[in-house]
Amino acid sequence: DHPALTAAAGGGRTVIPCFIRNTQSGRKWLPGGASRWWLHHSLDQLGADIRKAGGQLLLRSGDPVVVLTEIAMETGASAVYWTRAVEPLDRQDEKALQSRLEKAGIGSEGFDGHLLFDPRDIRSQSGTPFKVFTPFWKNCLAHSKKMRAPTGKVSARFAASVPDSETLTQWGLLPTKPDWAGGFSKHWQPGERGGQAALMAFAKRSSGYDEGRNFPAQDDTSRLSPYLHFGNVSVAQAFAATTGKTRSSAGAVSFQRELGWREFSAHLLFHFPRLPDKAFRPEFEKFPWRKDSKTLRIWQRGQTGFPIVDAGMRQLWHTGWMHNRVRMVAASVLVKHFLIHWKEGQDWFWDTLVDADLANNSAGWQWVAGCGADAAPYFRVFNPVLQGQKFDAKAVYVRRWVPEIAALPDKYVHAPWTAPDDILAKAGLRLGVDYPHPVVAPEVGRQRALDALAELKTRL
Repeated sequence: DHPALTAAAGGGRTVIPCFIRNTQSGRKWLPGGASRWWLHHSLDQLGADIRKAGGQLLLRSGDPVVVLTEIAMETGASAVYWTRAVEPLDRQDEKALQSRLEKAGIGSEGFDGHLLFDPRDIRSQSGTPFKVFTPFWKNCLAHSKKMRAPTGKVSARFAASVPDSETLTQWGLLPTKPDWAGGFSKHWQPGERGGQAALMAFAKRSSGYDEGRNFPAQDDTSRLSPYLHFGNVSVAQAFAATTGKTRSSAGAVSFQRELGWREFSAHLLFHFPRLPDKAFRPEFEKFPWRKDSKTLRIWQRGQTGFPIVDAGMRQLWHTGWMHNRVRMVAASVLVKHFLIHWKEGQDWFWDTLVDADLANNSAGWQWVAGCGADAAPYFRVFNPVLQGQKFDAKAVYVRRWVPEIAALPDKYVHAPWTAPDDILAKAGLRLGVDYPHPVVAPEVGRQRALDALAELKTRL
């Protein structure tokens, strides 16, 4: 499913597939460490597939506008095609590229492929962008004829030889000293083959998604997010795979609604490009955040003393991914119990998630912090103990990622500090030595968050 490649290959034209790595100094939101790992393996597989088809993937680095123009002129290309981005800086690059190519007499066109709908087509009755999810998604479904369908397999005639290409080895995308991503390959197969296999496997079991998606110990989520971000699987393919007579379950509908949230995040970023940098609700720019690098580091390392949070942060570090329910709890604890700015969490997720996506990441963090579009109210404070007890009642997930407390009975495993001394001794657990005391008691953290909200109101 690749509209740009389909257009480029039309009429039997020869195609030179390119990937340009942006290496501009000071450029914001270049891929983080985990994303670079995925990108390396994804490009490696793509290059191998193109070689099997008789072509070669051309790799270059630098300013994409300059580099692509140079390649087009160097090869005598008649046109350049690409998949449109929603990220603000990339959209600026696309406009600049189109202008340069036009001046050089070279055709160019961008195609939708990243989303189900063109963000320019989805508007409220007043003609403004949507700011609330439910009417946004209803509008999308009401205009399903505008929804992009997969193009199907593309048969392209690739150029047998290309200009000098850089190599993935030269790019050095993989971590080495230390190789902190060494365990990622146990959990992921980046690239189109891995993505299509994951999609087909999920489509067969999607009926259980609605009920099971909130339980981190269960394998009921799709785990498609990195494949969708990198284009190994398209959102049109994901929607189509869960549509039809045999897929019309509540689980499939619920999954498609989550694809709608992805669409909504992209819609917000497209129309409100400051989303990663500024609170959507401007009054939150005056919120009394705390600068606390020590507590931030404790959170990053999964040592907060809240088992469900620590399990999630450790899962993130070891696999490059975290269950969505746990993401919400971990994020809520950072911004509400600890009063640390949502941008700090956004930056950490950007560097450590294999599915780091600018629209999803910024919209998600602002949703949790209460300052985003259609956000959860700030006074809604997740209790990490109750969340663990509700969604990981048998502590299967917590015991996997926080083994130091695994011997505790279910009654105490989500709040080890409440266990009597004899229970702790029997479990071989020394609080403060083997596992930390909580950074702040849940009820104290909640009250601190509410006090901060009250202080914000006095500043307005």
